[in-house]
Amino acid sequence: MSFLDDPEIDAHALRVVKAIADEGSITGAAAALGYSQPAISQQLKRLEQRLDLPLVERVGRSVRLTDAGRVLARHAPAVTTALDAAAGELAELKGLRSGRVRLVGFPSASPTIVPRLLADLDARHSGVALTYIEAEPPEAVEAVRNDRADIALTFSYPGDRDDPHGQSAHGLSVRTIGTDDLLAVLPGGHPAAAGGTVDVTALADERWIAGCPRCRGHLLELCARAGFTPRIAFETDNVVAVEGLVAQGIGVATLPRMAVASFPLLPGVITVPLPASEARTIHVVTAHGADRVPAVGATLDAIAGLVGPSPEPPGRQAGRN
Repeated sequence: MSFLDDPEIDAHALRVVKAIADEGSITGAAAALGYSQPAISQQLKRLEQRLDLPLVERVGRSVRLTDAGRVLARHAPAVTTALDAAAGELAELKGLRSGRVRLVGFPSASPTIVPRLLADLDARHSGVALTYIEAEPPEAVEAVRNDRADIALTFSYPGDRDDPHGQSAHGLSVRTIGTDDLLAVLPGGHPAAAGGTVDVTALADERWIAGCPRCRGHLLELCARAGFTPRIAFETDNVVAVEGLVAQGIGVATLPRMAVASFPLLPGVITVPLPASEARTIHVVTAHGADRVPAVGATLDAIAGLVGPSPEPPGRQAGRN
């Protein structure tokens, strides 16, 4: 009888091996899974006896997976997702509406999408327990790949050479759910704000305020397509700081509408959309088949329903774009 025929080789055993791979120690795996260290050690020992193969080896004071352990860890996400999906579908047949969903998302989603998502789930699927952590798209995609998250809420920019939804997302499900306008953030009375949209070439002679390394990279690509190199005077990923610098006439910036919507617009600052072709695209990333897990499917449906037209920033006065 092969080990795959053994009914005691279950999803939990695979999760134990995967947690050891992720955490680098039995103690770390125990903490991640919410078990005591002796319990994890006993589970691992029983699994090794069943397989008649060592799964870990000691290296100084730490442990690392053997070849056999790495095989199980590599297949664990696909296997556990499939088992969770099967259990979820059976739960649906029994009328159960509960489950745990691990969501990871980009920072500007935290004050805009996530609070409304939690309220929506509480109203319509109160049995779904959602946990959330922030991460930029590359790290969020990696969290899904390594079974540390069920859903990644991510974004990509047009022409993004570091798009995390390309090769790094190979083997995962990537779905587009909406767009988020890119706004020029300008001091009040700036002549480029006269129209309904602004072409970035009109800002070629300005000093610029850049954001996080990923956003800075996109700014450089955006301006390169327009035929100039921006003079970057300041860098900060603090949205309020960006607006404060713009309000004082220090420079101009671009920000996604979701980022601007996370805080009331400061006095002396106006925003004007860039052309729709420069909007960033919002995605959800999951393992293939994860949407068959009822709690995950309900969360995906709720996110898709919330990511529609870009929300207007709070505190915006009439006549401001």
